[in-house]
Amino acid sequence: MVKIPTSKPAKLYRPIGLASGMIGGIIAGQIFKQVWKHAAPGDRGEAPNPLSTDYALKEILITAAIQGAIYAVIKTLIDRGGARLFERWTGEWPGN
Repeated sequence: MVKIPTSKPAKLYRPIGLASGMIGGIIAGQIFKQVWKHAAPGDRGEAPNPLSTDYALKEILITAAIQGAIYAVIKTLIDRGGARLFERWTGEWPGN
């Protein structure tokens, strides 16, 4: 495996990227809860988890897909924004 050299500023971005990923997960979770409240059929307040017996597999899979899509979009927005800020501060793109 060939190791690509990473610049010092790009290495400094790693902890920022990890922290932004965690923040993105929290934000995505909150957004999903709000989406679930408005989209859930009937009076189901909590989204199903994989071990929920009250939901059909189809409902659980749809819920997981929606949750995953929300997470991916939020994480991408936060990662991209963080990378642009990092580039402004250091003059270097963290992914290079």
